[in-house]
Amino acid sequence: MIPKIDHQHLLAPDCLAYLDALEKAGFEGDIEKDYGSRLAVATDNSVYQQLPQAVLFPKHHEDVVLMTSIANQSPYQSISFSARGGGTGTNGQSLTPGVVVDLSRHMNKVLEVNAEEGWVRVQTGVVKDQLNDALRPHGLFFSPDLSTSNRATIGGMINTDASGQGSLVYGKTSDHILGLRSVLVGGADIDTQPISMESAEELAKGDNAEAAIYQQILASCRDMRDAVVDKFPKLNRFLTGYDLKHAVSDDMSQVDASRLLAGSEGSLAIITEAKLNTTVIPTFRALVNVKYDSFESALRNAPVMVEAKALSVETVDSRVLNLAREDIVWHSVKDLITDVPGKEMQGINIVEFADQSEQEQQNKLTALCAQLDKLIAEEQGGIIGYQVTEDLASINRIYGMRKKAVGLLGAAKGRKKPIAFAEDTCVPPENLADFIMEFRQLLDDHKLDYGMFGHVDAGVLHVRPALDLCDPEQEVLLRKISDQVVALTAKYGGLMWGEHGKGYRSEYSPAFFGDVLWGELRKIKTAFDPNNRLNPGKICTPVDSDGELVSVDATKRGYYDRQIDVKVRDSFTQTVDCNGNGLCFNYDLTSPMCPSMKITKDRRHSPKGRAGLVREWLRLAEGEGLDVLALEKATESEGLSVKHLVDKIGNTWRKKQGEYDYAHEVMDAMKGCLACKACTSQCPIKVDVPTFRARFMQLYHTRYLRPFRDHLVANIEKALPLMAKLPGFINFFLKQGWVKFLAAKTTGFVDAPLISTPTLKKSLSGHSAMGYELEDLKAIPAEQRSQYVLVVQDPFTTYYDADVVRDLILLIEKLGFRPVLLPFKPNGKPQHVKGFLKAFAKTARDAADFLQQVSELGMPMVGVDPSLVMTYRDEYVHALGEDRGDFEVMLFQEWFLKADLQVPKADVDLATVPAYKLFGHCTEKTALPTSDNDWKNIFELFGIPLANQPVGCCGMAGTYGHELPNLENSKGIYELSWQQPLQQNPQEAVLATGYSCRSQVKRMDGFKPKHPVQALLALYQ
Repeated sequence: MIPKIDHQHLLAPDCLAYLDALEKAGFEGDIEKDYGSRLAVATDNSVYQQLPQAVLFPKHHEDVVLMTSIANQSPYQSISFSARGGGTGTNGQSLTPGVVVDLSRHMNKVLEVNAEEGWVRVQTGVVKDQLNDALRPHGLFFSPDLSTSNRATIGGMINTDASGQGSLVYGKTSDHILGLRSVLVGGADIDTQPISMESAEELAKGDNAEAAIYQQILASCRDMRDAVVDKFPKLNRFLTGYDLKHAVSDDMSQVDASRLLAGSEGSLAIITEAKLNTTVIPTFRALVNVKYDSFESALRNAPVMVEAKALSVETVDSRVLNLAREDIVWHSVKDLITDVPGKEMQGINIVEFADQSEQEQQNKLTALCAQLDKLIAEEQGGIIGYQVTEDLASINRIYGMRKKAVGLLGAAKGRKKPIAFAEDTCVPPENLADFIMEFRQLLDDHKLDYGMFGHVDAGVLHVRPALDLCDPEQEVLLRKISDQVVALTAKYGGLMWGEHGKGYRSEYSPAFFGDVLWGELRKIKTAFDPNNRLNPGKICTPVDSDGELVSVDATKRGYYDRQIDVKVRDSFTQTVDCNGNGLCFNYDLTSPMCPSMKITKDRRHSPKGRAGLVREWLRLAEGEGLDVLALEKATESEGLSVKHLVDKIGNTWRKKQGEYDYAHEVMDAMKGCLACKACTSQCPIKVDVPTFRARFMQLYHTRYLRPFRDHLVANIEKALPLMAKLPGFINFFLKQGWVKFLAAKTTGFVDAPLISTPTLKKSLSGHSAMGYELEDLKAIPAEQRSQYVLVVQDPFTTYYDADVVRDLILLIEKLGFRPVLLPFKPNGKPQHVKGFLKAFAKTARDAADFLQQVSELGMPMVGVDPSLVMTYRDEYVHALGEDRGDFEVMLFQEWFLKADLQVPKADVDLATVPAYKLFGHCTEKTALPTSDNDWKNIFELFGIPLANQPVGCCGMAGTYGHELPNLENSKGIYELSWQQPLQQNPQEAVLATGYSCRSQVKRMDGFKPKHPVQALLALYQ
């Protein structure tokens, strides 16, 4: 039995008092102080971990004013704050032991678009891709282009002065700021925008916080101008943090305090709104993928690419390319970055052109291609080939691969993972190749593996050495490498922090700036935040403050992870390996990635959040002396004793009385998961929530009783064959209002589906596909077996959607094969979803043994429902290992394309066929990345068009949508992604591959979409 864990890091009394005062004062946002909520923001995409006191989610600007005003009262002046957006920072910028202020949950609206004047006004919790979606209809976009653009917020971009790809043309975020609305720590509003020097001087004459700020700007930025210009590097990525140089214009006519706030990492003010300029979307774009025989060749040849007047030149080394080849993302680009016969591709430069004039672009493109052809012919520059892409969708796919490269590095096998800590060095582009060669030698001397990619046009390269920070000696090595890289960048006239901000690297600032300018930076901090309460320790500290700068030696996640037994860490790699890249926070509503995060806006309900919660539970359980692996083994082999049952009843009763156990917080996050498995392929680290979720649930219920509905779900595959014997009787009761009410009250189930009538057995009565047992299959002569196709049943389509299975059999018959309906064997997926792993292993063993025997007969097996078919390939491997066997159950489209079938002539006029839209199943789209196109290609063979409809999750996910606690979220997820496109298409044109999806549409919109096989069968009826 797992122990009860009381450990929750109780809040300091002054913080509790502050939060209570804030709530009483009318704060309208969310106040979260649970251990799990704080853990969810204790990490970001860096190696550090810092538990905050609480998390505040303001609803609007006035909440931020109220929050800081109350904090300015004398009892609460010890409270410090750190603003947070997407949490994608690689250097711990938003981590704090104080209070996190997360603006992403509520303050995420595009407030105003002025297309005529080319600007937009937003709340700073808006995600970058979300902003561009709002601007696109106006022909505009916000140009700084980050690899994390689908989850990074505008506030985070401003606070780190982000730039990304294309910065030579588009510049940094600060180059696009027209004005900011912010709140000072004392509660005062401050609006900043470019103003005349005379206006700045007038503001400086006042006697308030704003006047003090402008007095210091004039003293530090204007009066110290020569020293500032002399010290600040002459680089495209000029600086992140208190940009003294650009706060005053070159001609001394203007002052812009926003340039100080940009890159300040939330250490000067909390920025709530931004007015930004926009850029016209280029009409014509082209991409040239230049392939090299070595990474050094790619680096040294980059200046030639830049001279071609390209928008950007991005580079990727062979390590990153090889990781991409092993990921789902490669399916989208493999025809765009092909291998060169007889050559080994060790690096690529991605060169982009973007112009309003087609002729101008073609001139540039032609000139570059001619130069590349000449270099290849002369075997110069290490160039072995190139490919040109001018299709926008293809260009976006290539950049999708490049963007995912950040996370892919973290997916390296073994305990050592490439990590971010010295990965955004910036040197003059002409020095980059020499710098990198020396950098590589530095890492080689330490015998480290590493991956490299970046923006060679700007002299920025992302270098991530592989370290195991659970090893204290490797943590010491991180410090040593950091010091060496700082010295190396100085040698080549560059910066340690060229793109991703300082964060815990702030300790290097004094040496870089020197005594004079360092003193000016501290004065700026003093003017904005005299008591060091905004993200203290980052960038710099106020004058006369005893506060210290944060250090790369700060507590890292590895310190906590190493407290988990190494065998447990290796067993729960899905939780330990999560590096916080945050792709699970993907804003895109058409992405299947983590629907629970999309609907709740709660970081706990994401793969990153769930991994962190379970990781901490493993650590705390270790501290309680629990051997997790031994308990799992015992649970799978031992029965339930009377004493154990009595203990569980008592524990469950105490839980209902409010007794705290950290495991309850973990369980709440696990129950919110739809087990859609999108994370297992969409996450670059392959964080597999359903797998560790099931393991945790099994362990949790060694201490606490399961809800009755869990037992109903786990036994649904046993019950359905019995219910199908009396479908009319069962359905009569299921339709009764009092039964529905009673079921919701006693079991927590709602909207129970009806048993199919006629049943599958009845609808196929007399058909030759029926009645086969294993011995009958063995009796089929070997020479005839190629004519047979065996249909594997699953509980949901067989008993709730029988017409789909019937139509699959009829279609197989129309295609010239002899279909056979295999006897129903429980799959076990419902058991796995609810964490009945002992029962699931038994079910999987029984099904696998049967399917293996059938497989050995050499006849293809085809299943209908993607979720159940994928279970044979994934959960069965986890449960059975090598004992699973080598049987294969295919989905229809896999079998069809593999069989290379001849399509019979249709019996209907193809002109009358609807313009079909395919609404794909989450599990199918993510586990089989070619699935949508496979269906499209099949329909083309039949002579009818099929378009893929981009959608995320439907919100049903097996029984998830039928459980009362999930009902509102289930409906909300459906409304986020499926509802609008469904309403925009005729019902007869909608096709859906998943049973859950068809069931959800019927519940929400009153009609049941067809399965694609039904649309194909209709051509012959």
